[in-house]
Amino acid sequence: MPRVKYRESDVDLMARMMRAEAEGEGNQGMLYVGNVIVNRAAADCLDFKDIRTIHDVIYQVQGNNFSFEAVQKGNLFYQRARSSEKRLARRNLENWRQHPAKYSLWYFNPFGPCPPNWYSQPFTGQFKNHCFYEPKPGTCASVYS
Repeated sequence: MPRVKYRESDVDLMARMMRAEAEGEGNQGMLYVGNVIVNRAAADCLDFKDIRTIHDVIYQVQGNNFSFEAVQKGNLFYQRARSSEKRLARRNLENWRQHPAKYSLWYFNPFGPCPPNWYSQPFTGQFKNHCFYEPKPGTCASVYS
């Protein structure tokens, strides 16, 4: 059973975002970005209380900006999704999760080493250029289910 409900258009949207955010980090890096996308749709806490669909996650606005930079700046995001990326997106949607992004709700690509916290959320690990962060214990039980 999938972690969140989805349609074929969600697979396409998610695949485009995974590629735009992590194409240079290979399939594994794109899967980790996919973990974060699905985790945000499944979470019912913090910045993601009213976010329930993949579309909501991708187009979420926080602080007058899209949560994912690729929505406003990404050439890759606006290109057609390839079948290989769609397969990866389906894997995430159907329950593929792995450390360091297994329970992560955030990631970013710093100019230096990964900081131990990102807006008070603990660092869980790094894959290539991306640092991953999950909610503080006790603040978002829904992401762990």
